[in-house]
Amino acid sequence: MKKNILYLIIAVIIGLLGGYLIFGNGTNTTNKKMSNGHDHSKASSDQMWTCSMHPQIMQPEPDDCPICGMDLIPAEASSDGLTANQIKMTENAMALANIQTTIVGNIMEGNNDGVISLSGKIATNEENNAIQASYFDGRLEQLNVSFEGQEVNRGQVLATIYAPKLVAAQQELITAASLKDTQPALYAAVRNKLKLWKLSESQINSIETTGKIRENFPIYATVSGTVAMVMAAEGDYLDQGQPILKVSNLNSVWAEFDAYENQISQFKKGQKIKVTTNAYPNKEFDAVISFIDPVLNNNTRTVTIRTTLLNNENLFKPGMFVVGKIKSSVQAKGGSLNIPASAVLWTGERSLVYIKANPNEAIFEMREVIIGVRNGENYSVIFGLEDGDEIVTNGTFTVDAAAQLQGKKSMMNKSGGKTMTGHEGHLGMQDGTENITTAVSTLKIKLPQAFQTAFQAALKPFLIMKDAFVASDADQVSNFARATAEIMKAAGVNDLGKKEKSHISISIEMLDAISSNPDLEIQRAHLVVLNENMVALAMNIELPSKTLYVQKCPMANSNKGAVWLSTEKEIKNPYYGDGMLTCGSVISIINE
Repeated sequence: MKKNILYLIIAVIIGLLGGYLIFGNGTNTTNKKMSNGHDHSKASSDQMWTCSMHPQIMQPEPDDCPICGMDLIPAEASSDGLTANQIKMTENAMALANIQTTIVGNIMEGNNDGVISLSGKIATNEENNAIQASYFDGRLEQLNVSFEGQEVNRGQVLATIYAPKLVAAQQELITAASLKDTQPALYAAVRNKLKLWKLSESQINSIETTGKIRENFPIYATVSGTVAMVMAAEGDYLDQGQPILKVSNLNSVWAEFDAYENQISQFKKGQKIKVTTNAYPNKEFDAVISFIDPVLNNNTRTVTIRTTLLNNENLFKPGMFVVGKIKSSVQAKGGSLNIPASAVLWTGERSLVYIKANPNEAIFEMREVIIGVRNGENYSVIFGLEDGDEIVTNGTFTVDAAAQLQGKKSMMNKSGGKTMTGHEGHLGMQDGTENITTAVSTLKIKLPQAFQTAFQAALKPFLIMKDAFVASDADQVSNFARATAEIMKAAGVNDLGKKEKSHISISIEMLDAISSNPDLEIQRAHLVVLNENMVALAMNIELPSKTLYVQKCPMANSNKGAVWLSTEKEIKNPYYGDGMLTCGSVISIINE
Protein backbone atom coordinates (compact mmCIF):
# COMPACT_ATOMS: atom_id res chain seq x y z
CA MET A 1 0.00 0.00 0.00
CA LYS A 2 2.78 2.37 0.95
CA LYS A 3 4.66 1.37 -2.21
CA ASN A 4 1.67 2.15 -4.38
CA ILE A 5 1.25 5.57 -2.79
CA LEU A 6 4.97 6.28 -3.34
CA TYR A 7 4.75 5.25 -7.01
CA LEU A 8 1.70 7.47 -7.43
CA ILE A 9 3.48 10.51 -5.94
CA ILE A 10 6.52 9.92 -8.14
CA ALA A 11 4.29 9.66 -11.22
CA VAL A 12 2.51 12.92 -10.36
CA ILE A 13 5.84 14.72 -9.89
CA ILE A 14 7.16 13.37 -13.18
CA GLY A 15 3.91 14.37 -14.90
CA LEU A 16 4.03 17.89 -13.50
CA LEU A 17 7.67 18.24 -14.44
CA GLY A 18 7.03 16.97 -17.97
CA GLY A 19 4.04 19.28 -18.38
CA TYR A 20 6.10 22.26 -17.26
CA LEU A 21 8.91 21.43 -19.61
CA ILE A 22 6.57 20.90 -22.56
CA PHE A 23 3.95 23.60 -22.12
CA GLY A 24 6.10 26.19 -20.35
CA ASN A 25 8.85 26.03 -22.96
CA GLY A 26 6.30 25.98 -25.76
CA THR A 27 4.69 29.12 -24.44
CA ASN A 28 8.03 30.87 -24.35
CA THR A 29 8.84 29.61 -27.78
CA THR A 30 5.48 30.80 -29.08
CA ASN A 31 5.88 34.17 -27.42
CA LYS A 32 9.36 34.41 -28.81
CA LYS A 33 8.10 33.54 -32.28
CA MET A 34 5.29 36.03 -31.95
CA SER A 35 7.74 38.64 -30.78
CA ASN A 36 10.13 37.84 -33.60
CA GLY A 37 7.31 37.82 -36.10
CA HIS A 38 6.12 41.25 -34.95
CA ASP A 39 9.57 42.78 -35.20
CA HIS A 40 10.08 41.31 -38.64
CA SER A 41 6.78 42.72 -39.84
CA LYS A 42 7.73 46.13 -38.62
CA ALA A 43 11.14 45.93 -40.26
CA SER A 44 9.58 44.82 -43.52
CA SER A 45 7.19 47.74 -43.56
CA ASP A 46 10.11 50.18 -43.33
CA GLN A 47 12.35 48.39 -45.83
CA MET A 48 12.72 49.83 -49.34
CA TRP A 49 14.10 47.96 -52.32
CA THR A 50 16.28 49.36 -55.10
CA CYS A 51 18.17 48.27 -58.21
CA SER A 52 21.95 48.06 -58.13
CA MET A 53 22.10 49.37 -61.72
CA HIS A 54 19.33 51.98 -61.38
CA PRO A 55 19.52 53.36 -57.82
CA GLN A 56 16.73 55.88 -58.54
CA ILE A 57 14.26 52.95 -58.42
CA MET A 58 12.67 52.71 -54.95
CA GLN A 59 9.88 50.21 -54.21
CA PRO A 60 8.33 49.04 -50.90
CA GLU A 61 8.45 45.34 -51.88
CA PRO A 62 11.06 43.04 -53.48
CA ASP A 63 10.44 42.64 -57.20
CA ASP A 64 12.16 43.00 -60.56
CA CYS A 65 13.60 46.32 -61.73
CA PRO A 66 11.07 47.90 -64.12
CA ILE A 67 13.94 49.13 -66.31
CA CYS A 68 16.43 46.25 -66.63
CA GLY A 69 14.57 43.33 -65.00
CA MET A 70 17.25 42.59 -62.38
CA ASP A 71 16.21 41.53 -58.87
CA LEU A 72 15.85 44.43 -56.49
CA ILE A 73 18.09 44.56 -53.42
CA PRO A 74 17.43 46.06 -49.96
CA ALA A 75 18.07 49.80 -49.88
CA GLU A 76 19.24 51.83 -46.94
CA ALA A 77 16.32 53.01 -44.86
CA SER A 78 15.51 56.69 -45.37
CA SER A 79 16.25 59.07 -42.57
CA ASP A 80 13.54 60.82 -40.65
CA GLY A 81 13.33 64.55 -40.15
CA LEU A 82 14.41 65.66 -43.65
CA THR A 83 13.04 69.01 -44.78
CA ALA A 84 11.23 69.65 -48.07
CA ASN A 85 14.54 70.84 -49.55
CA GLN A 86 16.54 67.78 -48.43
CA ILE A 87 17.04 64.32 -49.85
CA LYS A 88 19.16 61.35 -48.83
CA MET A 89 20.98 59.16 -51.31
CA THR A 90 22.56 55.75 -50.85
CA GLU A 91 26.30 55.32 -51.08
CA ASN A 92 25.69 52.99 -54.02
CA ALA A 93 23.75 55.66 -55.90
CA MET A 94 26.44 58.24 -55.11
CA ALA A 95 29.15 56.01 -56.55
CA LEU A 96 27.23 55.09 -59.70
CA ALA A 97 26.38 58.72 -60.47
CA ASN A 98 29.94 59.87 -59.71
CA ILE A 99 28.62 62.64 -57.48
CA GLN A 100 31.42 64.93 -56.31
CA THR A 101 31.32 67.79 -53.84
CA THR A 102 33.56 70.79 -53.22
CA ILE A 103 33.91 73.05 -50.22
CA VAL A 104 33.29 76.66 -51.22
CA GLY A 105 36.30 78.86 -50.67
CA ASN A 106 36.85 82.61 -50.61
CA ILE A 107 38.68 83.52 -53.82
CA MET A 108 40.38 86.84 -53.31
CA GLU A 109 40.12 89.68 -55.80
CA GLY A 110 43.71 89.20 -56.92
CA ASN A 111 42.81 85.78 -58.31
CA ASN A 112 39.66 87.00 -60.06
CA ASP A 113 40.12 89.41 -62.95
CA GLY A 114 36.43 90.35 -62.90
CA VAL A 115 36.00 89.92 -66.67
CA ILE A 116 32.40 89.38 -67.77
CA SER A 117 31.71 87.45 -70.99
CA LEU A 118 28.58 88.36 -72.97
CA SER A 119 27.15 86.71 -76.07
CA GLY A 120 25.79 88.82 -78.90
CA LYS A 121 25.62 89.35 -82.64
CA ILE A 122 26.43 91.93 -85.29
CA ALA A 123 23.57 94.16 -86.44
CA THR A 124 23.35 96.92 -89.02
CA ASN A 125 23.96 100.41 -87.73
CA GLU A 126 20.48 101.94 -87.92
CA GLU A 127 21.98 105.43 -87.93
CA ASN A 128 23.56 104.65 -91.31
CA ASN A 129 20.40 103.28 -92.92
CA ALA A 130 18.67 105.21 -95.70
CA ILE A 131 15.39 104.70 -97.53
CA GLN A 132 15.33 105.25 -101.28
CA ALA A 133 11.78 106.38 -102.08
CA SER A 134 9.77 107.41 -105.13
CA TYR A 135 9.45 111.18 -105.38
CA PHE A 136 6.32 111.07 -107.56
CA ASP A 137 3.38 108.80 -108.29
CA GLY A 138 3.87 106.30 -111.07
CA ARG A 139 4.48 102.80 -112.30
CA LEU A 140 7.84 101.12 -111.65
CA GLU A 141 8.98 100.20 -115.16
CA GLN A 142 12.47 98.93 -114.38
CA LEU A 143 14.29 98.06 -111.13
CA ASN A 144 18.04 97.79 -111.50
CA VAL A 145 18.61 96.49 -107.97
CA SER A 146 16.74 93.25 -107.31
CA PHE A 147 18.35 91.43 -104.36
CA GLU A 148 19.58 92.08 -100.83
CA GLY A 149 23.32 92.45 -100.33
CA GLN A 150 23.86 94.23 -103.64
CA GLU A 151 26.21 97.22 -103.49
CA VAL A 152 24.98 100.62 -104.74
CA ASN A 153 26.87 103.87 -105.24
CA ARG A 154 25.68 107.44 -104.85
CA GLY A 155 24.35 108.72 -108.19
CA GLN A 156 23.68 105.23 -109.58
CA VAL A 157 20.38 104.71 -111.43
CA LEU A 158 18.28 102.51 -109.17
CA ALA A 159 14.99 102.42 -111.10
CA THR A 160 12.95 103.93 -113.89
CA ILE A 161 9.38 105.15 -113.32
CA TYR A 162 6.55 106.18 -115.64
CA ALA A 163 4.84 109.16 -113.97
CA PRO A 164 1.79 110.76 -115.65
CA LYS A 165 1.98 113.83 -113.39
CA LEU A 166 5.61 114.34 -114.37
CA VAL A 167 4.65 114.14 -118.05
CA ALA A 168 2.10 116.93 -117.47
CA ALA A 169 4.66 118.97 -115.52
CA GLN A 170 7.13 118.76 -118.45
CA GLN A 171 4.45 120.12 -120.78
CA GLU A 172 3.87 122.97 -118.32
CA LEU A 173 7.61 123.74 -118.39
CA ILE A 174 7.72 123.88 -122.18
CA THR A 175 4.69 126.20 -122.21
CA ALA A 176 6.04 128.38 -119.36
CA ALA A 177 9.44 128.64 -121.09
CA SER A 178 7.80 130.38 -124.03
CA LEU A 179 6.20 132.88 -121.61
CA LYS A 180 9.12 133.39 -119.26
CA ASP A 181 9.69 136.97 -120.42
CA THR A 182 6.06 137.98 -119.78
CA GLN A 183 5.33 135.65 -116.85
CA PRO A 184 8.61 135.00 -115.06
CA ALA A 185 6.88 134.00 -111.79
CA LEU A 186 4.98 131.19 -113.53
CA TYR A 187 8.16 130.01 -115.23
CA ALA A 188 10.06 129.95 -111.92
CA ALA A 189 7.24 128.08 -110.16
CA VAL A 190 7.17 125.33 -112.79
CA ARG A 191 10.94 124.83 -112.64
CA ASN A 192 10.81 124.74 -108.83
CA LYS A 193 8.12 122.02 -108.91
CA LEU A 194 10.36 119.83 -111.04
CA LYS A 195 13.27 120.42 -108.65
CA LEU A 196 11.12 119.24 -105.75
CA TRP A 197 10.59 116.02 -107.67
CA LYS A 198 14.38 115.61 -107.59
CA LEU A 199 15.02 116.45 -111.24
CA SER A 200 18.46 117.95 -111.70
CA GLU A 201 19.18 121.32 -113.35
CA SER A 202 20.64 119.59 -116.37
CA GLN A 203 17.49 117.44 -116.80
CA ILE A 204 15.21 120.47 -116.54
CA ASN A 205 17.35 122.46 -119.00
CA SER A 206 17.36 119.53 -121.41
CA ILE A 207 13.54 119.36 -121.41
CA GLU A 208 13.29 123.12 -121.92
CA THR A 209 15.89 123.24 -124.69
CA THR A 210 14.81 120.22 -126.71
CA GLY A 211 11.08 120.62 -126.12
CA LYS A 212 10.84 116.80 -125.86
CA ILE A 213 8.82 115.15 -123.11
CA ARG A 214 10.28 112.10 -121.38
CA GLU A 215 7.78 109.44 -120.30
CA ASN A 216 10.13 107.43 -118.06
CA PHE A 217 12.37 109.08 -115.48
CA PRO A 218 15.30 107.57 -113.57
CA ILE A 219 15.62 107.48 -109.78
CA TYR A 220 19.20 107.97 -108.58
CA ALA A 221 20.80 106.65 -105.38
CA THR A 222 21.31 109.42 -102.84
CA VAL A 223 23.73 107.35 -100.70
CA SER A 224 26.26 104.56 -101.12
CA GLY A 225 25.88 101.27 -99.27
CA THR A 226 24.51 97.74 -99.26
CA VAL A 227 20.91 96.89 -100.09
CA ALA A 228 19.32 95.67 -96.85
CA MET A 229 15.79 95.24 -98.22
CA VAL A 230 14.06 95.42 -101.58
CA MET A 231 10.66 96.98 -100.90
CA ALA A 232 9.11 97.16 -104.38
CA ALA A 233 8.98 95.16 -107.61
CA GLU A 234 8.76 95.97 -111.30
CA GLY A 235 5.19 96.75 -112.33
CA ASP A 236 4.19 98.12 -108.93
CA TYR A 237 2.26 101.39 -108.81
CA LEU A 238 4.01 103.63 -106.31
CA ASP A 239 2.73 106.60 -104.37
CA GLN A 240 4.87 109.64 -103.78
CA GLY A 241 7.22 108.87 -100.88
CA GLN A 242 6.69 105.09 -101.06
CA PRO A 243 9.93 103.15 -100.26
CA ILE A 244 11.71 101.25 -103.01
CA LEU A 245 14.93 100.15 -101.27
CA LYS A 246 16.49 100.20 -97.83
CA VAL A 247 20.23 100.83 -98.04
CA SER A 248 22.69 100.28 -95.19
CA ASN A 249 26.17 101.70 -94.99
CA LEU A 250 28.24 98.89 -93.44
CA ASN A 251 31.33 101.02 -92.87
CA SER A 252 30.26 100.82 -89.23
CA VAL A 253 28.07 98.20 -87.53
CA TRP A 254 26.58 97.54 -84.12
CA ALA A 255 27.56 94.68 -81.84
CA GLU A 256 24.57 93.99 -79.57
CA PHE A 257 24.96 91.85 -76.43
CA ASP A 258 22.44 90.41 -73.98
CA ALA A 259 23.16 91.15 -70.31
CA TYR A 260 21.16 89.52 -67.53
CA GLU A 261 19.21 91.48 -64.98
CA ASN A 262 21.61 90.77 -62.15
CA GLN A 263 24.55 92.06 -64.25
CA ILE A 264 23.14 95.48 -65.14
CA SER A 265 24.98 97.25 -62.32
CA GLN A 266 28.29 96.07 -63.80
CA PHE A 267 28.00 98.19 -66.95
CA LYS A 268 28.00 101.87 -67.89
CA LYS A 269 28.31 103.93 -71.07
CA GLY A 270 31.87 104.57 -72.18
CA GLN A 271 33.11 101.32 -70.62
CA LYS A 272 35.76 99.48 -72.65
CA ILE A 273 34.80 96.17 -74.26
CA LYS A 274 36.83 93.66 -76.28
CA VAL A 275 34.99 91.87 -79.07
CA THR A 276 35.91 88.51 -80.59
CA THR A 277 34.23 86.41 -83.30
CA ASN A 278 34.31 82.79 -84.42
CA ALA A 279 35.24 83.99 -87.91
CA TYR A 280 38.44 85.66 -86.67
CA PRO A 281 39.36 83.80 -83.46
CA ASN A 282 42.85 85.28 -83.30
CA LYS A 283 41.68 88.89 -83.56
CA GLU A 284 40.41 91.07 -80.74
CA PHE A 285 38.60 94.35 -81.48
CA ASP A 286 38.57 97.23 -79.02
CA ALA A 287 35.38 99.26 -78.55
CA VAL A 288 33.34 101.08 -75.89
CA ILE A 289 29.75 100.69 -74.74
CA SER A 290 27.70 103.32 -76.58
CA PHE A 291 24.18 102.34 -75.50
CA ILE A 292 22.43 100.44 -72.69
CA ASP A 293 18.77 99.69 -73.37
CA PRO A 294 16.64 101.37 -70.68
CA VAL A 295 13.90 98.72 -71.10
CA LEU A 296 14.25 95.16 -69.78
CA ASN A 297 13.05 92.31 -72.00
CA ASN A 298 10.38 90.57 -69.91
CA ASN A 299 10.71 87.25 -71.73
CA THR A 300 14.48 86.82 -71.41
CA ARG A 301 15.08 89.11 -68.41
CA THR A 302 17.94 90.73 -70.29
CA VAL A 303 18.91 94.18 -71.52
CA THR A 304 20.72 95.02 -74.75
CA ILE A 305 24.21 96.48 -74.50
CA ARG A 306 25.53 97.98 -77.71
CA THR A 307 28.86 99.08 -79.09
CA THR A 308 29.73 100.54 -82.50
CA LEU A 309 32.50 98.89 -84.53
CA LEU A 310 34.31 100.37 -87.53
CA ASN A 311 33.97 98.04 -90.50
CA ASN A 312 36.07 99.62 -93.26
CA GLU A 313 37.58 96.22 -94.11
CA ASN A 314 34.11 94.61 -94.24
CA LEU A 315 35.08 91.99 -91.64
CA PHE A 316 31.80 92.08 -89.74
CA LYS A 317 28.65 90.68 -91.32
CA PRO A 318 25.19 91.42 -89.86
CA GLY A 319 23.97 88.31 -88.04
CA MET A 320 27.48 87.16 -87.10
CA PHE A 321 27.81 85.86 -83.52
CA VAL A 322 30.30 87.69 -81.30
CA VAL A 323 31.54 87.57 -77.72
CA GLY A 324 32.20 90.67 -75.66
CA LYS A 325 34.52 90.74 -72.65
CA ILE A 326 34.07 93.59 -70.22
CA LYS A 327 35.96 94.44 -67.06
CA SER A 328 33.39 94.75 -64.29
CA SER A 329 32.89 98.32 -63.07
CA VAL A 330 31.89 97.04 -59.62
CA GLN A 331 34.78 95.69 -57.60
CA ALA A 332 34.25 93.18 -54.83
CA LYS A 333 35.32 94.26 -51.36
CA GLY A 334 37.80 91.94 -49.72
CA GLY A 335 37.10 89.09 -52.14
CA SER A 336 34.27 87.30 -53.87
CA LEU A 337 32.74 83.88 -53.32
CA ASN A 338 33.06 81.78 -56.47
CA ILE A 339 31.69 78.37 -57.42
CA PRO A 340 32.14 76.15 -60.51
CA ALA A 341 29.57 76.67 -63.26
CA SER A 342 28.81 72.93 -63.17
CA ALA A 343 27.30 73.37 -59.70
CA VAL A 344 24.57 75.76 -60.85
CA LEU A 345 21.16 74.69 -62.14
CA TRP A 346 19.50 77.58 -63.95
CA THR A 347 15.80 77.58 -64.86
CA GLY A 348 15.69 81.02 -66.43
CA GLU A 349 14.17 82.53 -63.29
CA ARG A 350 16.07 80.81 -60.49
CA SER A 351 19.66 79.69 -59.92
CA LEU A 352 19.97 76.61 -57.70
CA VAL A 353 22.73 74.57 -56.10
CA TYR A 354 22.73 71.49 -53.88
CA ILE A 355 24.70 71.65 -50.66
CA LYS A 356 25.69 68.72 -48.47
CA ALA A 357 23.69 69.38 -45.31
CA ASN A 358 25.44 66.73 -43.20
CA PRO A 359 29.19 66.19 -43.65
CA ASN A 360 28.90 62.59 -42.42
CA GLU A 361 25.87 61.52 -44.47
CA ALA A 362 24.75 61.78 -48.09
CA ILE A 363 22.01 64.32 -47.30
CA PHE A 364 21.68 67.12 -49.83
CA GLU A 365 19.69 70.32 -49.61
CA MET A 366 18.49 72.47 -52.50
CA ARG A 367 19.52 76.10 -52.08
CA GLU A 368 18.46 79.06 -54.23
CA VAL A 369 21.32 81.46 -54.92
CA ILE A 370 21.84 84.75 -56.72
CA ILE A 371 24.76 84.58 -59.11
CA GLY A 372 26.73 87.49 -60.47
CA VAL A 373 29.61 87.70 -62.91
CA ARG A 374 30.81 84.64 -64.80
CA ASN A 375 34.60 84.41 -64.91
CA GLY A 376 35.75 81.52 -67.08
CA GLU A 377 34.27 78.33 -65.60
CA ASN A 378 33.23 80.00 -62.34
CA TYR A 379 30.30 82.11 -61.15
CA SER A 380 30.53 84.68 -58.41
CA VAL A 381 27.80 84.25 -55.79
CA ILE A 382 26.03 87.35 -54.52
CA PHE A 383 23.67 85.64 -52.10
CA GLY A 384 22.79 82.16 -50.86
CA LEU A 385 26.11 80.54 -49.91
CA GLU A 386 28.70 81.04 -47.23
CA ASP A 387 32.39 80.34 -47.08
CA GLY A 388 32.82 76.69 -46.05
CA ASP A 389 29.56 75.32 -47.52
CA GLU A 390 30.02 71.97 -49.28
CA ILE A 391 28.23 71.93 -52.65
CA VAL A 392 27.70 69.33 -55.38
CA THR A 393 29.92 70.15 -58.36
CA ASN A 394 29.58 66.96 -60.41
CA GLY A 395 26.35 65.01 -60.88
CA THR A 396 24.15 67.95 -59.87
CA PHE A 397 21.38 66.88 -62.22
CA THR A 398 21.42 63.36 -60.82
CA VAL A 399 20.82 64.75 -57.34
CA ASP A 400 18.01 66.92 -58.71
CA ALA A 401 16.48 63.89 -60.46
CA ALA A 402 16.57 61.97 -57.18
CA ALA A 403 14.77 64.89 -55.52
CA GLN A 404 12.04 64.73 -58.16
CA LEU A 405 11.61 60.98 -57.67
CA GLN A 406 11.23 61.47 -53.92
CA GLY A 407 8.66 64.24 -54.42
CA LYS A 408 11.00 66.89 -53.03
CA LYS A 409 11.53 70.44 -54.24
CA SER A 410 13.62 70.43 -57.40
CA MET A 411 14.75 72.53 -60.34
CA MET A 412 11.40 72.32 -62.16
CA ASN A 413 9.23 71.84 -59.10
CA LYS A 414 9.26 74.69 -56.61
CA SER A 415 6.78 73.19 -54.16
CA GLY A 416 7.61 69.49 -54.17
CA GLY A 417 5.24 66.59 -54.88
CA LYS A 418 4.24 65.73 -58.44
CA THR A 419 5.63 67.91 -61.19
CA MET A 420 3.33 69.61 -63.68
CA THR A 421 2.19 67.78 -66.78
CA GLY A 422 1.44 69.31 -70.14
CA HIS A 423 -2.20 69.84 -69.15
CA GLU A 424 -1.21 71.92 -66.14
CA GLY A 425 0.79 74.59 -67.88
CA HIS A 426 3.60 72.90 -69.75
CA LEU A 427 4.81 69.40 -70.27
CA GLY A 428 7.63 69.73 -67.76
CA MET A 429 9.43 66.73 -66.25
CA GLN A 430 7.06 63.88 -65.63
CA ASP A 431 6.59 62.25 -62.24
CA GLY A 432 7.32 58.58 -61.67
CA THR A 433 6.49 56.40 -64.63
CA GLU A 434 3.84 58.63 -66.21
CA ASN A 435 3.91 58.22 -69.99
CA ILE A 436 5.13 61.42 -71.59
CA THR A 437 3.94 60.21 -75.00
CA THR A 438 0.34 60.23 -73.84
CA ALA A 439 0.69 63.72 -72.38
CA VAL A 440 2.11 65.08 -75.63
CA SER A 441 -0.22 63.36 -78.05
CA THR A 442 -3.43 64.30 -76.24
CA LEU A 443 -2.56 67.99 -75.89
CA LYS A 444 -4.66 70.18 -78.21
CA ILE A 445 -3.85 73.84 -78.68
CA LYS A 446 -4.82 76.46 -81.27
CA LEU A 447 -2.09 78.25 -83.18
CA PRO A 448 -2.83 81.13 -85.62
CA GLN A 449 -1.54 80.69 -89.16
CA ALA A 450 0.94 83.57 -88.78
CA PHE A 451 2.55 81.89 -85.77
CA GLN A 452 2.57 78.50 -87.52
CA THR A 453 4.58 80.04 -90.37
CA ALA A 454 7.04 81.63 -87.94
CA PHE A 455 7.31 78.40 -85.93
CA GLN A 456 8.20 76.40 -89.04
CA ALA A 457 10.96 78.94 -89.75
CA ALA A 458 12.22 78.44 -86.18
CA LEU A 459 12.30 74.66 -86.72
CA LYS A 460 15.19 75.03 -89.19
CA PRO A 461 17.84 76.20 -86.67
CA PHE A 462 16.13 74.10 -83.96
CA LEU A 463 16.69 70.87 -85.89
CA ILE A 464 20.28 71.88 -86.66
CA MET A 465 20.71 72.42 -82.91
CA LYS A 466 19.50 68.84 -82.39
CA ASP A 467 22.27 67.63 -84.74
CA ALA A 468 24.78 69.68 -82.70
CA PHE A 469 23.58 67.85 -79.58
CA VAL A 470 24.14 64.54 -81.39
CA ALA A 471 27.68 65.70 -82.21
CA SER A 472 28.14 66.90 -78.58
CA ASP A 473 29.22 70.33 -79.86
CA ALA A 474 28.24 72.71 -77.05
CA ASP A 475 29.32 75.85 -78.94
CA GLN A 476 27.15 75.08 -81.96
CA VAL A 477 24.30 74.12 -79.65
CA SER A 478 24.48 77.59 -78.08
CA ASN A 479 24.60 79.33 -81.47
CA PHE A 480 21.58 77.57 -82.95
CA ALA A 481 19.62 77.80 -79.70
CA ARG A 482 20.11 81.55 -79.82
CA ALA A 483 19.03 81.68 -83.48
CA THR A 484 15.90 79.65 -82.72
CA ALA A 485 15.04 81.87 -79.76
CA GLU A 486 15.30 85.02 -81.86
CA ILE A 487 12.77 83.70 -84.39
CA MET A 488 10.43 82.52 -81.63
CA LYS A 489 10.60 85.90 -79.90
CA ALA A 490 9.80 87.73 -83.13
CA ALA A 491 6.80 85.49 -83.83
CA GLY A 492 4.58 87.30 -81.32
CA VAL A 493 2.16 85.78 -78.83
CA ASN A 494 -0.45 88.52 -78.42
CA ASP A 495 -3.18 86.57 -80.22
CA LEU A 496 -2.52 83.29 -78.42
CA GLY A 497 -4.29 81.70 -75.47
CA LYS A 498 -2.82 81.12 -72.02
CA LYS A 499 -1.81 77.52 -72.70
CA GLU A 500 -0.20 78.39 -76.04
CA LYS A 501 1.69 81.32 -74.51
CA SER A 502 2.94 79.01 -71.77
CA HIS A 503 4.45 76.56 -74.26
CA ILE A 504 6.12 79.34 -76.23
CA SER A 505 7.46 81.27 -73.24
CA ILE A 506 8.88 78.09 -71.68
CA SER A 507 10.46 77.12 -75.02
CA ILE A 508 12.11 80.55 -75.27
CA GLU A 509 13.20 80.33 -71.64
CA MET A 510 14.87 76.97 -72.23
CA LEU A 511 16.50 78.16 -75.49
CA ASP A 512 17.96 81.15 -73.66
CA ALA A 513 19.20 78.86 -70.90
CA ILE A 514 20.85 76.56 -73.45
CA SER A 515 22.46 79.41 -75.40
CA SER A 516 23.86 81.09 -72.28
CA ASN A 517 25.40 77.98 -70.70
CA PRO A 518 28.31 76.23 -72.48
CA ASP A 519 28.13 73.13 -70.25
CA LEU A 520 26.78 70.29 -72.43
CA GLU A 521 25.30 68.40 -69.46
CA ILE A 522 23.30 71.47 -68.41
CA GLN A 523 22.26 72.12 -72.01
CA ARG A 524 20.92 68.57 -72.32
CA ALA A 525 18.95 68.89 -69.09
CA HIS A 526 17.22 72.01 -70.45
CA LEU A 527 16.70 70.17 -73.75
CA VAL A 528 14.32 67.74 -72.02
CA VAL A 529 11.83 70.48 -71.13
CA LEU A 530 12.42 72.34 -74.39
CA ASN A 531 11.65 69.29 -76.52
CA GLU A 532 8.45 68.48 -74.63
CA ASN A 533 7.08 71.95 -75.37
CA MET A 534 8.37 72.12 -78.96
CA VAL A 535 6.85 68.70 -79.71
CA ALA A 536 3.52 69.92 -78.34
CA LEU A 537 3.66 72.94 -80.67
CA ALA A 538 4.81 70.90 -83.68
CA MET A 539 1.98 68.39 -83.26
CA ASN A 540 -0.54 71.22 -83.59
CA ILE A 541 0.80 72.62 -86.87
CA GLU A 542 -1.88 72.12 -89.53
CA LEU A 543 0.35 71.73 -92.58
CA PRO A 544 3.98 71.09 -91.63
CA SER A 545 6.46 71.86 -94.41
CA LYS A 546 8.12 68.46 -93.96
CA THR A 547 7.61 65.14 -92.24
CA LEU A 548 8.71 65.19 -88.60
CA TYR A 549 9.36 62.16 -86.44
CA VAL A 550 8.69 62.33 -82.71
CA GLN A 551 11.26 60.04 -81.12
CA LYS A 552 11.77 58.95 -77.54
CA CYS A 553 14.57 57.44 -75.46
CA PRO A 554 13.35 55.66 -72.29
CA MET A 555 16.79 55.92 -70.66
CA ALA A 556 17.10 59.73 -70.92
CA ASN A 557 15.98 62.17 -68.23
CA SER A 558 17.12 59.86 -65.41
CA ASN A 559 15.27 56.87 -66.93
CA LYS A 560 11.95 58.73 -67.07
CA GLY A 561 12.20 59.09 -70.82
CA ALA A 562 12.60 62.12 -73.06
CA VAL A 563 11.38 63.02 -76.55
CA TRP A 564 12.78 64.97 -79.47
CA LEU A 565 11.95 65.98 -83.06
CA SER A 566 13.80 64.74 -86.12
CA THR A 567 13.44 64.90 -89.89
CA GLU A 568 15.00 61.44 -90.15
CA LYS A 569 13.44 58.13 -89.17
CA GLU A 570 16.87 56.86 -88.14
CA ILE A 571 17.51 57.33 -84.41
CA LYS A 572 20.28 59.74 -83.49
CA ASN A 573 19.94 60.43 -79.79
CA PRO A 574 20.68 64.06 -78.79
CA TYR A 575 20.78 63.24 -75.06
CA TYR A 576 23.77 60.88 -75.23
CA GLY A 577 25.53 61.46 -78.57
CA ASP A 578 28.09 58.75 -79.32
CA GLY A 579 27.51 57.21 -75.88
CA MET A 580 24.09 55.77 -76.84
CA LEU A 581 23.52 57.12 -80.35
CA THR A 582 20.78 54.68 -81.39
CA CYS A 583 18.87 54.49 -78.10
CA GLY A 584 15.21 55.30 -78.78
CA SER A 585 12.33 54.70 -81.16
CA VAL A 586 9.77 56.60 -83.26
CA ILE A 587 6.58 57.14 -81.25
CA SER A 588 4.70 59.43 -83.63
CA ILE A 589 4.90 60.86 -87.15
CA ILE A 590 3.77 64.39 -88.05
CA ASN A 591 2.56 64.99 -91.64
CA GLU A 592 3.13 61.40 -92.75
